[in-house]
Amino acid sequence: MELQDIDLNLLVVFNELLRQRKMSAVARTLGISQPAVSNALNRLRKLLDDDLFLRTSKGMIPTQLAGTLAGPITEALDAIHHSLNARATFDPLTSTRAFTVAMTDIGEIYLLPGLMERLGKLAPGVKISTVCIHGDSLKGAMESGCIDLAIGFLPGLTAGFFQRRLLSQQYVCIFRNGHPLGRRDMTLEAFAMADRVSISAEGTGHTRVDAAIQQAGVTRRSRLSVPHFAALGHILQSTDLIAVVPQAYAERALVLFNLVSAPCPVKISEISVNVFWHATRHREVGNQWLRNVISDRFAVCPIPEATMSPQGLVVNCRGE
Repeated sequence: MELQDIDLNLLVVFNELLRQRKMSAVARTLGISQPAVSNALNRLRKLLDDDLFLRTSKGMIPTQLAGTLAGPITEALDAIHHSLNARATFDPLTSTRAFTVAMTDIGEIYLLPGLMERLGKLAPGVKISTVCIHGDSLKGAMESGCIDLAIGFLPGLTAGFFQRRLLSQQYVCIFRNGHPLGRRDMTLEAFAMADRVSISAEGTGHTRVDAAIQQAGVTRRSRLSVPHFAALGHILQSTDLIAVVPQAYAERALVLFNLVSAPCPVKISEISVNVFWHATRHREVGNQWLRNVISDRFAVCPIPEATMSPQGLVVNCRGE
């Protein structure tokens, strides 16, 4: 006999008859009529080719087969009931869960110090692992649950993903202290003559910077292209190269590498730094907790999740 041959409701009736031994009591407990209980028992008798319960002056007495089935069926129904009614919990003070968060190195530089400081107080046993963002593979990893959250400027994560805005960023120019450009205004002409470093962070929207520069009529190509921000400060502090970077990176790099910043003469629209999660993790309590911690720590205007939908909708402070 296969499971698809058995109606689960018949086993519920069987289990109640084991407990109460009276059809009238089973009918009251299950909220059905007594004939319905009798009909369910008759169906189960035919399926199992056994009387299962015998009517006596003391009620319905189980047969030998019914007694053999009693334990496994009761345990199985209890397990199903428990699973259907279980509510997952997450206690940050006692949890030792390890979360995986995808972000660029600029995200690690700007976000991780503050995040780890906050987690040290709220969840001392929680661990964070960061992974690099790699284009289409990020979607699959988040769908499968290998990655819990992604943080950054990631316009490719749309349908099937929720996102919450953390902050908006402008692009600025940075270069070493004492650079010839520091002695005059950063005009488009001066910018066009300078040697640049471009950052082609795979899977992010930062590649649009070079496109905007070309659209502004700057034909001089960058002298150096790097795939991330990690070495940028070291490169700029010892050369006359310049770079166009998000304001968040500039804030950290200026002091560390003795750099200076100037407004970028090329018009580049602001970027939104968001935290993303897949729709399958929307109601997972640990995931909810971590993204709320991140939003509370970094969001300029925290947004209630009830205003979001899994089509990549972003709601900002103006409700746009």
